Amino acid sequence: LVLSNATALNSLLSKLLQNYLDQTNSSAPSQVKSASSNLEIVYVLLMIGLFGFFTVGVMLTNIRARRLEDSRDPYNTYIATDIWHKKDREYFQAKLIENYKLCCVFENQLAVEQPSTQIPEAKSS
Repeated sequence: LVLSNATALNSLLSKLLQNYLDQTNSSAPSQVKSASSNLEIVYVLLMIGLFGFFTVGVMLTNIRARRLEDSRDPYNTYIATDIWHKKDREYFQAKLIENYKLCCVFENQLAVEQPSTQIPEAKSS
């Protein structure tokens, strides 16, 4: 009689569960401590595995996204032509000239230094 994979897996899992329950129900403290440390190891390995899974997923997604960005991509071709850089420079120069024309300087004739005129000094008393 050949057991199917599901039956073999069920019997294996039931044996493991029975062994675990026997270890936790026994009164020997050393066995409880070893079972506890085994669970701690399993928990740490599970956390490392999940972290590794998500890290590999992010890496593969990033590699795939970079592979899709080839030189024939219209978006990258549009950026490579760099037409907007030239237009931005022209716009900046036009704004600079416009601001220069709007700029004016007011001169206060009374505040201008006049070397020929003497400033009276206050006499100290």
